[in-house]
Amino acid sequence: MEIIKTQTDYNFVRLMKPAVIVSIVVIIIGIASLIWHGGPNYGIDFAGGTLIQIKFKNEMHADKIREAFTKTGFDGAIVQDYGPREVLVRIPGSGSKTGDVASQVNSGLNAAFGSTNYEIRRIEMVGPKVGRDLTRKAILAIIFSWVGILVYVGLRFEFRYALGGIIALIHDVLVTITFLSLFNKEFDLNIVAALLTIVGYSINDTIVIFDRIRENARKNIRQTLENIINSSVNQTLSRTILTSTTVLLVLIVLFFFGGPVIHDFTFALIVGTIAGVYSTVFIASPIVLLFERIKPSGLRKKK
Repeated sequence: MEIIKTQTDYNFVRLMKPAVIVSIVVIIIGIASLIWHGGPNYGIDFAGGTLIQIKFKNEMHADKIREAFTKTGFDGAIVQDYGPREVLVRIPGSGSKTGDVASQVNSGLNAAFGSTNYEIRRIEMVGPKVGRDLTRKAILAIIFSWVGILVYVGLRFEFRYALGGIIALIHDVLVTITFLSLFNKEFDLNIVAALLTIVGYSINDTIVIFDRIRENARKNIRQTLENIINSSVNQTLSRTILTSTTVLLVLIVLFFFGGPVIHDFTFALIVGTIAGVYSTVFIASPIVLLFERIKPSGLRKKK
């Protein structure tokens, strides 16, 4: 099925400079947002502390819940709506055992609201040492995924292709982090899983175009690489739009109807999918051309 004919001739390479400028501006905004927020909004997984999910019988104001925790001895509790009459309470830096925390929380909530007006759904605790270890491993997981893809694409194609692919992947991760920071979304292990998923999805789309570029370069040795890149992107444009639209439709449904548990996860995937399509068309392939202009490799002479 084709919604865009392969005979189209949009000049994507011509938009390389404006696209790079837009990407740089977005990433700078992301850096400014991170500085403004004092860094990423780390979840319990990375920051350490205690996470408590509570469902109330009636609507409860966040200030009253926070006051109840303060009286119980948990200063600095962060209360966040999680659903109808349901909240998440984050207590940073708690060093108590789970059983002790549950006992203290029950005591404070009983005194404030009565024992029949709430239900503790779950209590999760992560020590600061474990949080630091998880942070380090999450960063390494993303970096190792980049390195692995760099080696794979470099062996399958050429280094210039690998470089374009990796820059596009770094772009996608940074753009996703930018929007997570702008909307003050929580960074936890689910977000790391989303970023790794984005990396895999984006490089798959990029390799499809790279493969078409290599195929067209062998067939049309007299054409300039710029024309070949444009032709290749146009020929795969229908496939790119169909694939990304299908993925986005599923993600949008999950975002609105999947519940609060996967809300931030699907948000990251939506942003990353859009960024992945953008970088595949406007970043990865033009970088191959830019590298060729800087250091010609005789690519046009290959048969």
